[in-house]
Amino acid sequence: MQLVRGLHNIDDSHRGSVLTIGNFDGVHKGHQAILKRLQKCAFDHRLPSTVMIFEPHPEELFNPQNAPARLTRLREKLIQFKRYNVERVVLVKFNKQFSQMTADQFVIDLLLGKLGVKHLIIGDDFRFGFKRQGDFQMLGKLAETHHFHLENTHTLTLAEERISSTAVRQALSLGDLDKTEKLLDRPYTISGRVFHGDRRGRTIGFPTANILLHRCVSPLNGVFAVKLLLNEGKPNQSRHNGIANIGNRPTVGGLREQLEVHIFDFEQDIYGEAVEVTFLQFIRTEQKFSDFEQLKEQISKDENSAKQFFTNLT
Repeated sequence: MQLVRGLHNIDDSHRGSVLTIGNFDGVHKGHQAILKRLQKCAFDHRLPSTVMIFEPHPEELFNPQNAPARLTRLREKLIQFKRYNVERVVLVKFNKQFSQMTADQFVIDLLLGKLGVKHLIIGDDFRFGFKRQGDFQMLGKLAETHHFHLENTHTLTLAEERISSTAVRQALSLGDLDKTEKLLDRPYTISGRVFHGDRRGRTIGFPTANILLHRCVSPLNGVFAVKLLLNEGKPNQSRHNGIANIGNRPTVGGLREQLEVHIFDFEQDIYGEAVEVTFLQFIRTEQKFSDFEQLKEQISKDENSAKQFFTNLT
């Protein structure tokens, strides 16, 4: 899969494509249906299947305080795109300059001029261009004039609810991991690199692997039973049971959201290692304790709850 970072890196070799556009946050079942359709159309046209995404999310630029919680980082999206045989990803840096591009410029100069789009798959609620002036109706007129195929996507539902990134965020905020898995067609995971924390966990007998979230807002919060994947794709790949806390750590006055995983029966040094954490069972919400003794007592209860969960899985 080819990643084109920035519009300035688009060249003549990228002309001619079957394209879809969106944020694809979470790459949920609705997104997956689009990617499958993209692959089919690309095969029919004998052109590369191409996805255009934006970094950062437009709302993170214009309204960072109220931007939606990120479900997936860029790396996680790319892993999912690869699973669905996307051949090319065009990563557009969404900044103030790009946001000034008119709807006509977006289609005529970028989609047709630079990418040579022959078939465009898009949601009928897609808005684009300066002040979101472009819409599906406008695309339809331009498709007739400039002779490219335009196709809208059909909404998928789960129990009569529209499958969307918003629905996934809501399920995660409620700790409903079963519903989340149905919306995503896979368990929810977070990947990242283990960094040196303040080592407070060691002082109370629960050492943790600390993982930076690299997102403005976390979509979930609290304590969970998890599996941690180490050395993904390598001969020594291994999975380990544990408990995770994701949040601000109010007992120690934490200021940033962070993921901490206590791995059961594990003593290896994994600082600097890339890991993937799969969330399997919600245990409780994050809370503030009056002292470390109370925190230690609660973590012990959490550990027992998680171990019981894993016992029941077998």
